[in-house]
Amino acid sequence: MALQESTALDFYQTYFEPMVYLDYFKMGQSPVGDDCLYFLLKHYNTIFKSGGLKGKLLIDIGSGPSIYQLLSACESFEEIIATDYTDKNRLELEKWLKKIPGAFDWSPVVKYVCELEGDRDKWADKEERLRRTVTQVLKCDVNKEQPLEPAVLPLADCVLSSLCLEAACLTQEAFRAALRHIRTLLRPRGHLVLGGGFDTTFYMVGAKKFPCLPLKEKFVCEALQKSGFTIEKLETAPRAAETMSDEQSDYTAMFVVVAQRND
Repeated sequence: MALQESTALDFYQTYFEPMVYLDYFKMGQSPVGDDCLYFLLKHYNTIFKSGGLKGKLLIDIGSGPSIYQLLSACESFEEIIATDYTDKNRLELEKWLKKIPGAFDWSPVVKYVCELEGDRDKWADKEERLRRTVTQVLKCDVNKEQPLEPAVLPLADCVLSSLCLEAACLTQEAFRAALRHIRTLLRPRGHLVLGGGFDTTFYMVGAKKFPCLPLKEKFVCEALQKSGFTIEKLETAPRAAETMSDEQSDYTAMFVVVAQRND
């Protein structure tokens, strides 16, 4: 692992505070958070809804302390394995999964996803379904050739990664390498769903600034293709005008890409 990536991950382990980060996901309270969240939830709903991607196992790379990215997928996969690099994030995620007092309240987000699916009132059932479907929360390091070692898992039908790689990989070569590493977790012809931002150089968690690799559409597409994927769908949206004065992050657009492992 390059020193730059190692140092970045150590910075996360030391300074990243999950409950402060989760302020982005309090709907209606963070313009930047809402912009990212609404875009990602709508597209994940489309990707995983009936007739979309489905299978036995989905591995979520870089889950953070979050569940929003899994709310549609839990209807289409029998098992989900969540992963993250930092101990604090994994503990925070476990708090919600185990209903430990003090866990973040995801219910407004869950209700919104249920509304997208056509029945807002089933939100409590969806929360329980997700808790049943997430069977493990593992340590992950995308800079390793085997990102989930020492865990040994069956090959996944789908790997999902949301707002992770541009933060975990601070050089273009590290980003390409991470895609190759993630590819090893997928079965032949399995799918990668990648969500993120373009041109992001940083985002704030409280008073701490976390650096990012500024991604361009052309680079992401070329990196996927050179890493052994065929792009099936790419959706983008410019940053909402009303968020431009928000200095929590400097992304210019959001994207979601669906790619299939070549074999």
